[in-house]
Amino acid sequence: MNGACNMSDYKKCFLCGRNGNGDRLEVHHIFGGGNRKKSDKLGLTVLLCGERCHRLGEYSAHQNAQIAEYLHKYGQQKAMTDQGWTKEEFIKEFGRNYL
Repeated sequence: MNGACNMSDYKKCFLCGRNGNGDRLEVHHIFGGGNRKKSDKLGLTVLLCGERCHRLGEYSAHQNAQIAEYLHKYGQQKAMTDQGWTKEEFIKEFGRNYL
């Protein structure tokens, strides 16, 4: 079927699944600070609702330690799987273990 829309083509918030309508989606670097460039290079970023899930909400990545921990665990598992790294190799690259 030509011209059919694939639902996976639609971008959505990694945490809540919203499409960014009314709260623009933003890129969140799972490992920030000195590891921000590594996050970019290795694809360790997620889309989040800008205000609600990224910066300002009660359960946002930058306001809630449990959400940040969840994303760090996800990021480490993704990096280890995608790169074929052991836990020790991840620690060597990012400085600590999140699992």
